[in-house]
Amino acid sequence: MKAESTRYDPPLHWFAMFVAVATFFLLIAGALVTSNAAGMSVPDWPTSYGSLYKLPPWTGGIVYEHSHRLIAEFTGVLTIAIAVWTWISDRRRWMKGLALGALGTIIAQGILGGVTVLHFLPPVISSAHAAVGQTFFCIACAIALFTSKQWIEETPELASDHRHPTLLTLSFLSIFVLYVQLILGAMFRHQGMSWLPHVVNAPVVATVITWTAVRALLSYSKTDAIRRPAIAMLSLLLAQLFLGFLAFVTRVEWGKDAAQPEFPMVFSTVAHVVTGALLLASTVILMIQVWRQIPREVTVADLSLVQKVSQ
Repeated sequence: MKAESTRYDPPLHWFAMFVAVATFFLLIAGALVTSNAAGMSVPDWPTSYGSLYKLPPWTGGIVYEHSHRLIAEFTGVLTIAIAVWTWISDRRRWMKGLALGALGTIIAQGILGGVTVLHFLPPVISSAHAAVGQTFFCIACAIALFTSKQWIEETPELASDHRHPTLLTLSFLSIFVLYVQLILGAMFRHQGMSWLPHVVNAPVVATVITWTAVRALLSYSKTDAIRRPAIAMLSLLLAQLFLGFLAFVTRVEWGKDAAQPEFPMVFSTVAHVVTGALLLASTVILMIQVWRQIPREVTVADLSLVQKVSQ
């Protein structure tokens, strides 16, 4: 990833930031649909009560479901715009590919959402819809990072990592366990399995995330690009564990006999979902920065040689 191959484009970067924020609100809207049991409030797709343009009756679960669709359509338009903009103005081939990947991901997300409605919320499809949505959020955050002034104009401070496992390996492992946890949680929320696998896997996730973030902070505390996402990971992990406990208490214990979702149930589960998305995105950013700041081909011997030459 050679940052020198393109120039910093402030409007593109700010637009990429806007896409990432819009995607975050899309995740909130999607979580509100599930938490309010509003998934089939609009029974048809791609129309809403038979119309593409007319607003359906604005009441009950329709408010959540149709709002989610409107935000999704808006985010889709933004994604088309940033894909075209990147393809025209960014010289980096891999960035063009990433922009097209973002477009393909949002299209897949829309199709999964439609299949979910047409087949009456099958848990596997609904869980895939949730997982792809968070994947798109990570891609949007990555595009915002890659278009930033710091990424394009600053030269990375190359460092070595001779510990086993390497920080890069731990970063990939953290992303893997988070995806497993995401799928287990989505399956539970969409009534595809019990809450037990999600809860049992939580200590595994907490251990791996803590291991990764602490290693990053202890070994590379002076490297801002690595320290900042590591701090974010630890902070979000603590918040996520608290919100997970709160969601379990309100949804599983207090809310098991509730006739309809109540505010504490909705708030805790939505906050738990979106905090998980932020945690996953922070971990992806850490992995990207580790890949850049600690290249796999840079060894201790290489760095020693560079230091001797510079002296």
